[in-house]
Amino acid sequence: MRLFGRRRVPAALTRSERRREQDDVRRHLEEFTRSRVGVEAFVEPRTTVTPPTVLLVASSGEWTRRRVDDPKIVHELSKRLAVPVYDVRLVGYPRRMREWNARQRPAGPARPTH
Repeated sequence: MRLFGRRRVPAALTRSERRREQDDVRRHLEEFTRSRVGVEAFVEPRTTVTPPTVLLVASSGEWTRRRVDDPKIVHELSKRLAVPVYDVRLVGYPRRMREWNARQRPAGPARPTH
């Protein structure tokens, strides 16, 4: 067993694969937006380990996140679907999302406080 070795880097996507992936993301974002109330979009910037992403959060706090090659995609979708877009670096994450996450966690034994 090798503990320290090279990770296999996935092969670059072809243009048609990249387009298909972007179309899948668009469809998912459109479906999420149309099937929920009060959706807002939060653009998350590229980091050293992740590409730019968009986080959609409904008024219930339910959320979904998808990678986007170009944040322009989010702005185009937001205009068409009438969804406000925010830069998460400026406004932070909405409280309703954190509250929804807390409700989704299974109830278990109390965690030690030491």
